[in-house]
Amino acid sequence: MNVLVLGSGGREHAITWALRKSPSVDVLYVAPGNGGTGDIAENVPDLDMMDAAAVLAFVQERHIGLVVVGPEAPLVAGVADALRETGVPVFGPNADGAQLEGSKAYSKQFMLDNDIPTAAYAVFDNEADALAYVRQQGAPIVIKADGLAAGKGVVVAEELEDAEEAVRECFAGAFGAAGSTVVIEECMTGPECSLLSFVTAGTSHPMVAAQDHKRAFDGDAGPNTGGMGVYSPVPIVSEQEMAAMEDIMARAAAATAREPFGLDYRGTLYGGFMLTPEGPKIVEFNARFGDPETQVVLPQLESDLTQIMLAVAEGRPEDIDLRWTDDWVVCVVLASEGYPGSYEKGKVILGIEEAEDLDGVVVFHAGTVRNADGELLTAGGRVLNVVAHGKTFEEARNLAYEACDLINFEGKQYRHDIGRKAAEYLGCAE
Repeated sequence: MNVLVLGSGGREHAITWALRKSPSVDVLYVAPGNGGTGDIAENVPDLDMMDAAAVLAFVQERHIGLVVVGPEAPLVAGVADALRETGVPVFGPNADGAQLEGSKAYSKQFMLDNDIPTAAYAVFDNEADALAYVRQQGAPIVIKADGLAAGKGVVVAEELEDAEEAVRECFAGAFGAAGSTVVIEECMTGPECSLLSFVTAGTSHPMVAAQDHKRAFDGDAGPNTGGMGVYSPVPIVSEQEMAAMEDIMARAAAATAREPFGLDYRGTLYGGFMLTPEGPKIVEFNARFGDPETQVVLPQLESDLTQIMLAVAEGRPEDIDLRWTDDWVVCVVLASEGYPGSYEKGKVILGIEEAEDLDGVVVFHAGTVRNADGELLTAGGRVLNVVAHGKTFEEARNLAYEACDLINFEGKQYRHDIGRKAAEYLGCAE
């Protein structure tokens, strides 16, 4: 069958790469795609993934048998709804299910109603009440814009002044309509990790755990980013913690199929966890594959992703068969100079072929584009995801950094300590 993937980042390149391996895929399209997806699929740069009518017309014209929605924005906008109403199999929840990510207030209420452990919180629609609450609670405290804010809009404030400033920024319009409602949470403590699940018909089919590195610079310094590196599996997660996280995801999946929610959720549910002293608690739910978690999770999948996604889209949980390798996978993000602040685009990228000549290395493109001469250029803050797998964590980590050294573009920046804490835990730190 013909398959359409919506999106343009590293997540979508990884999804496309995994789908490409399926013998049931004929023509594979990516809209709009990037410089890497164009090497393994047909990019559709002029198709607006936010325009449901345009996407539907393309699906009908090209006889698409499965649509995979990568980012959260088209899900929240209801693109999956419009396609599903005409009978098109779609991997990705409807707009009501996507509210688990699209509205933090909605998501927190969902957790509260379904006894899902999370941070204590309060919701505010005006600055005065929010500031009063912050002053009452004190710091550290977490300030969140309610809606989608492109990976921004969350401040972990260590000082009261920082919390007050974060509240003011939200209500001053720094995040547009996303900040018109503010969620304020207690500051939980403990390491974070992610557990993604395929969810359909109220059932959860968990993937392997991953641990992202959000801060821009070595030593977890600098501002939060979309993610500077990730690895999987996560050695610090105990069997008991893994069982608890899987149980939480199962309860969340079951809740999507019950009234009053009745979300008919069909897609990936992302559980962002904090391993607190009281046990794993949900930091946030996302309504799609994580980025860059996808780039280390899917390379471990031995099952046919196309058939899994089709079973999810068609509500056939009994046909989902997940098989995983025993490999360790490490991903290092190569970013543009200045990211996550302002940065320049259009820098020529060299060395990817040499990196991928290393056994066990694949490079997923995030912010790249090809010019009229076929040169690969930077086109975003996060440019490339350098992914390596190995039989040991040390092997995978060393291989990823060896590959990073082979790739060059002006202003290349990356963290040199991705996975260092895991390496120390495993006793293989340099």
